[in-house]
Amino acid sequence: MSGTFFVVGVGPGDPELLTLKAARVIGAAPVVAWFAKAGRAGHAHRTACGMIAPAAERLAFDYPFTTEIDAGSEHYRTEMAAFYDVCAGHCAQRLESGRDIALLCEGDPFFYGSAMYLFDRLGPRFPTDIVPGITGMSGCWSRAMLPMAHGDDTFIVLPGTLDEDTLSRRLLGDHAAVVMKLGRNMPKVRAALDRAGRADRAVCVVQGTMAGERIMPLCEVNGAEIPYFAMVLVPGRAASR
Repeated sequence: MSGTFFVVGVGPGDPELLTLKAARVIGAAPVVAWFAKAGRAGHAHRTACGMIAPAAERLAFDYPFTTEIDAGSEHYRTEMAAFYDVCAGHCAQRLESGRDIALLCEGDPFFYGSAMYLFDRLGPRFPTDIVPGITGMSGCWSRAMLPMAHGDDTFIVLPGTLDEDTLSRRLLGDHAAVVMKLGRNMPKVRAALDRAGRADRAVCVVQGTMAGERIMPLCEVNGAEIPYFAMVLVPGRAASR
């Protein structure tokens, strides 16, 4: 009998924000895997490391690259597909031997999570259980004490990798918005917010819920200091409640 492939959301970074199920699955797993930038511990692993059983096998999957190459290029797509194939192969070997695997994922696994690419490859082949997690954005707006959407507000999530015109167009209106994937995209995101008339209410959160957390109005942001894993929050219309 094969093992079960658990895809575990570990939340936004604070270990106390893991769900009870996530903690239980991680603590019981004979194999625990996660993604990380080469040479780094990885956010998901840092969040959950205190819950991993001492005897568990640990698999760190180091990305061949992260933001160094254009994600829209053919080279990026080809190399990343090959990387995920190799990672899935390592997991399949353990699952076929009857061992369960807990694959850790920051935030929620099915919301911009790399874990989705292993789910695509392994989910149809093995028993699979998805453990949802608190998203990074909900952790950020809670730490910023920034109510985002109420009444009949709509809500939109945008990757900062979109072009400025598209960002500006989609930010128009009074809906609540979150812009993710900042880093070198920050100047473009800021320009789009200015064009859409939303910059004055925008808040930037870096490392929300984690050590080194920074929360600041967009007007105080130095774009050169903003990492890729940060986000801008734009609350919805300020109607009375």
